[in-house]
Formats: sequence, structure tokens, C-alpha cells
Amino acid sequence: MRLDIIPFSFELDTIDLAGSCIWSLALYIGLDSTKIWISNQLARWFNYAEGWLYTSVEEFEKTRPARESQNAFYASVLSIVPFLIAGAFTNWVVNISFGGSSWAIALGTMTCALCSLFALANQDYDQEE
Repeated sequence: MRLDIIPFSFELDTIDLAGSCIWSLALYIGLDSTKIWISNQLARWFNYAEGWLYTSVEEFEKTRPARESQNAFYASVLSIVPFLIAGAFTNWVVNISFGGSSWAIALGTMTCALCSLFALANQDYDQEE
């Protein structure tokens, strides 16, 4: 039935998926300046790419605030993708290095907690200046 549509099958290990998500969350929290830079670059590219869709300058300028805020939302959502890739790679490296998925999940959880503390401390430091 549904299996006839897809001509191939692949296995998805849920432990590796969980480890990759934990590592990507840790990287997303810990690398705040990188997250902001990626989001800004994506928003800038979206704004540039959308400029080619309009033929009149008046309509382009009239809808600018709505388009820029929508593009900022899309950019913040899509800025997760590089961290998902980096988290999967980090999980894979830890699996190979330590020889088990339990190590990857344990180290990812500890890294996530430490990156959260770092982000809180950095946020407090930024408010003092």
C-alpha cells in the first residue's frame, strides 16, 4: 500500500536521532553569536531575493515592513538547519570516539546544560554593559 510508493527503505535509529537533536540544541544555545549571524544573513538574502519579484518601486516600498518581518521569521526558523547538521555530525563523531550512543546522549545532555548556563551568564553580562 504505502510501502509500494517508496522504492527503497532506510533505517532510522531513534537513539541517534535523539542524540543529534540534543547536540544541535546544545550548539544552538551555546553559539549565540553564530545563530544571530546566520539569521541576519538569511534575512538579508531573503530581502534581496524578494526584490526581484516586484516590478514597481512603489509597491515594493509599500509592502516593505510586512515583507521584512516575514523574512526575519523565515530566517530565524531556517537558521536551525545548520545546527541540526552540526549536531548530527557531532553526535556521529562522539559515537565513533567513545563507541556508544549512550555516551553521545550523556555528553550532549551535559553540554546542553553547560551551554545553557553559559548563555544565562552571557546574557547577564550583556545587560550590565
